Amino acid sequence: MNFTHNRLTKEFLKFGLVAVFLLMGAAASKAERVAIGEFKYANYQAIMHLIKALVEDRLGGEVEIVPANNALMYAGMDRGKGEIDVHADVWIPNQRDFMEKYVIKNETVVYSKNTHEARTGFCVPKYFAEEHNVQSVFDLARPEIAAMLDSDGNGKGEIYIGLPGSAQVAINHVKLRDYGLLVSNDRVEADFAVNYAALGDAVRKRKGYAFFCWAPDGVWQQHDLVQLEEPPHDSSCVKMVQPKEDPDWLKKSKITCADATKQVQIAYSKSLEKRSPTITSLLANIALDTELVSSWAFEIGSKKREPAEVMKEWIKNNPERVDSWFGL
Repeated sequence: MNFTHNRLTKEFLKFGLVAVFLLMGAAASKAERVAIGEFKYANYQAIMHLIKALVEDRLGGEVEIVPANNALMYAGMDRGKGEIDVHADVWIPNQRDFMEKYVIKNETVVYSKNTHEARTGFCVPKYFAEEHNVQSVFDLARPEIAAMLDSDGNGKGEIYIGLPGSAQVAINHVKLRDYGLLVSNDRVEADFAVNYAALGDAVRKRKGYAFFCWAPDGVWQQHDLVQLEEPPHDSSCVKMVQPKEDPDWLKKSKITCADATKQVQIAYSKSLEKRSPTITSLLANIALDTELVSSWAFEIGSKKREPAEVMKEWIKNNPERVDSWFGL
């Protein structure tokens, strides 16, 4: 008798949750919409299309995709008028300035509580590391190693440090200088696609290649890589002044250790809580992890699959995880 009662109770609760979910979906289909800022890199495309598919297919809501940069996304979320409501891939501390202004001071932007980790550093192909005993960033300063990184014949190696104009490329410039790597190497700033193409060419020819790397990223599934050792991160070994803060930034900056581990999460306009409460609840509950996002980035960035197709396929194959984000 108790067994039957407990079973009926569980079935009733399950039915009740489904009924609530259906009512939420119906409400969303009538009124709820969201505008998501867009970046083109694979990680962002994956999370953006995940949200888009869940809002449209599970909640019946409307999604607008708006090409933008970090400044435009935060300004849109700050205004709260629906121009841009969501930043799908926030990295902290990289976006600390935006966080301090809009999340802490203005209180107009909210960060999701669920986070996953990201790490950054410098990588080489595994075969190169093993064949030439390259384990640390300081090994890149060895003359014989720098010679194997020289692709233009100028007598110095090349190390890719990131996207021109980004905060991270400035950080990497300082690190390479303070690690003593610029004596025998030149820094290379270019679009991510240029880096991946050069890496792929080097791997095919089994040549040396060194570059700024991060995770989550699909490159880890595409190539067998080694992240080089650096002195462990400590706040006392980092003094970074960005170019926009001071024209004498390079002279005033000093970094002699690894980057801190990053915290990655979704950001959304606080005004969305009133305008689209069901969508806001979903954004707050999505929980991801580094390996999962890397696998998505591999499918999209390396295998060149359509982001919408990849995400809808994953949603279909992972119903329990998706349902948990809806409280089911």
